Amino acid sequence: MHVFVHSRLTAGLLASASASALVFATPALAQAAPASTQTAPAATPDDQSTTQDIVVTAQFRREKLQDTPIAITAVNAAQMEAKNQTDLAQVADSAPNVSLKPQGASFGPSITASIRGVGQNDFNPAYEPGVGIYIDDVYYPQLTGAVFDLLDLDRVEILRGPQGTLAGRNSEGGSIKIYSKMPHGDNGGFVEATYGSRNRIGLRAAADFKLTDTLFARISGVFKQQDGFVDRIDYGCAHPGSGVATSRSAGDCRISKLGGVGYQAIRGILRWEPTDALSVTVIGDYTHDEHTIAGEVLLTTSTINSPNVNAAPGVPYDNRFVCGKFCNYITTGQPAGVWVPPIPVDPYHAAGTPLAATSGTDRSLYDGWGFSGQINYQLNDAISLTSISGYRAFDTRFDSDDDLSPASNGFGLNHLTNWSFSQEVRANVELARTLNFTLGGYYFKQHSLYDSTQDIRYVPVYPLQFRQPDPTDAEAKAVFAHLSWKPVDNLTLSGGLRYTDESKSQTYYRFNYDGTINRFVDPIGAAYGAGYVGLDTLNVKGDPTATVKALTGLTAKYKASRVDYRLAADYRFSPALLVYASFSTGFKGGGSNPRPFNANQVIAFAPEQLNAYEIGLKSDLFDRKLRFNLSGFINKYKDIQIPVSTCPDAPCAARLNAGKGTIKGFEAELTAFPVPGLSIDASLSYLSFNYDAASLNPAASYPTNPGGVTANDPTTVPPWKASGGIQYKIPLGSAGSLTPRFDVNYQGKQYTGPTVINNVRYLNFIPSYTLANARLTWTNEGGDLDVSVEAQNLFDKYYLLTIFDLRGAGAGFRKGRPGSPQEFAVTVKKKF
Repeated sequence: MHVFVHSRLTAGLLASASASALVFATPALAQAAPASTQTAPAATPDDQSTTQDIVVTAQFRREKLQDTPIAITAVNAAQMEAKNQTDLAQVADSAPNVSLKPQGASFGPSITASIRGVGQNDFNPAYEPGVGIYIDDVYYPQLTGAVFDLLDLDRVEILRGPQGTLAGRNSEGGSIKIYSKMPHGDNGGFVEATYGSRNRIGLRAAADFKLTDTLFARISGVFKQQDGFVDRIDYGCAHPGSGVATSRSAGDCRISKLGGVGYQAIRGILRWEPTDALSVTVIGDYTHDEHTIAGEVLLTTSTINSPNVNAAPGVPYDNRFVCGKFCNYITTGQPAGVWVPPIPVDPYHAAGTPLAATSGTDRSLYDGWGFSGQINYQLNDAISLTSISGYRAFDTRFDSDDDLSPASNGFGLNHLTNWSFSQEVRANVELARTLNFTLGGYYFKQHSLYDSTQDIRYVPVYPLQFRQPDPTDAEAKAVFAHLSWKPVDNLTLSGGLRYTDESKSQTYYRFNYDGTINRFVDPIGAAYGAGYVGLDTLNVKGDPTATVKALTGLTAKYKASRVDYRLAADYRFSPALLVYASFSTGFKGGGSNPRPFNANQVIAFAPEQLNAYEIGLKSDLFDRKLRFNLSGFINKYKDIQIPVSTCPDAPCAARLNAGKGTIKGFEAELTAFPVPGLSIDASLSYLSFNYDAASLNPAASYPTNPGGVTANDPTTVPPWKASGGIQYKIPLGSAGSLTPRFDVNYQGKQYTGPTVINNVRYLNFIPSYTLANARLTWTNEGGDLDVSVEAQNLFDKYYLLTIFDLRGAGAGFRKGRPGSPQEFAVTVKKKF
């Protein structure tokens, strides 16, 4: 899985429904939790003729969406159901300047996440996400497993722009907050069953119980299963006479279908309210996600003709392995052999080195579990206290044949475990109804172990077969305050301040398969032992007077502190119009290169920083039949973290701080109810990004094409996004109602990064695409039975979610992950 080697991070974006379901009561940096998870239900537009008030808690207290001076997309359960949205990525598709995409197989069950061009596309635990994801006020600290199923939700809030004071570290681009339905003791619930294309089977259920007059419970569960849509084909079987061996006798050459779904999750919630002043909520969950790895397709290659790589004698790696739109030729391992150096003189004495066989599977496995607890206590009419605790753990395994062929370019076995704990305490004070004050503290601790086995044979100098069980530990502490003051009617001034102290350590190990230290990536460790620092007395590097250090046993440490602040003012000109302006800051933590190929490549990078200027308006017009929100922003970006493929001594996969940049854009959202039963929603966004050329770090900057052509587009979000939806509820009297709905989402051409081949820089782009979805729902007269027919990707558009190009690093491939083709499904839902 040489995605972990020379990675240029073509940023293949994505963010899908993989499965850590909102079932997560995840812990961690809940550094800015809302006042309470027991918020009022959001609007249900299919039952209304005017816009409704959605209650959000972005500023530590309950307030109407239209009264909050932050650009927020908020959707409730009814809206998500009407749009066929069953995972967080689908919600993001219709949110302006937001991108959540599922990653390709090289990155396992993870996502890329960005808001306003700021985020992260690498799941490695040594990196920090640039978008904070919160589930029931508890921060989920990893991109792995962050492809949440939207089971039994109350609402989703997407806050755009840095939330450094309100949501803390790593919410530099913004934050996404998911809220489960809380138990109320009404003995209600629902059961839902779905059957659709590619043997899709879905079951969802939830039940609410009143255990005593003060104790309530809710349990939710989901089961999803579906065949994949990318055929894994045995190349030798499909091309007899090619010389490539086959494991199949005859007939069907398809081995499996990649990109499948296999997801189960359960969540339980207990809520205790012994008095009107005290509420205690405890949430526990478990998720199991097992399916074939993401289906990818080979787009093009640069030829590699090496006996160490070739699929068979005389069969080099080239475009013969480009299979088609929905197929590839991956294998699940690489055979044993003997290393053949490509040059007559072998300075590393690698000639004749035995190559062990590497064996894996085409399956992805994720298990996640955890619990959280929230205590809310109303001390008196003016003061309320909140405590939020969380613990989360996951264990994931996935293997990857990056070249998508029977060639032996590279293969990776990956095992990542993670646990995290967080604790937040907060006091909210309301004085004279004109002053609201919040003071709080936060603690977070995390441990990850990324145990990866790499078999990389395309590097021409020496073989790279090694295991790297690298642990990473992180800790963060913060104190924060937020003030909201209304000096005169209609004018509100807000301010926030947060101090964060964080640290991280990562220890490196580079072993052979037998547990000895690998002499090619760690010659000093192989010669002197793990942890060695001293003179090169054995002359390993050719200079016995030089000071050298082993990579194995080396620990890289990062520590930083940061003060973030936010200032905002909003003025309500009328009940129909609010305008606001704000300045806010945020940051994403630093660290060290997690994938060095020698000790010199343990390169540190500093935190990213962002200063954001924003103006906006929020309106409810025409007797609240039309809601229109608009925001414009300028972000000043500093110490931008970018991937590079050159390090001291050799190619690598590291991150450096490139310099400064400016992000500009706007966002518009509209919801309308022009006549009873008819609802319309739409959004439009634009984003531009420009580097400050004078500030660029020469070691991190990318070379230009001949003629100086450069690409400044952000690699994590398309410059243009648009969405629109319309539905109409048709009353049928005693026969109930019929509601047709149509949605369309547009994504512009998206830059995903450069690759350099023979000193020529090539730019990668995901072509623009437009997707349409449709749904027709019949509801009985009592409103407790729904039958829906839905179509996803109605016009069967072929499109790519990711592009990943490692030709410049010598790996020879450019590949992409296609999105799902046209799908149909029927769903029956019974409420009680």
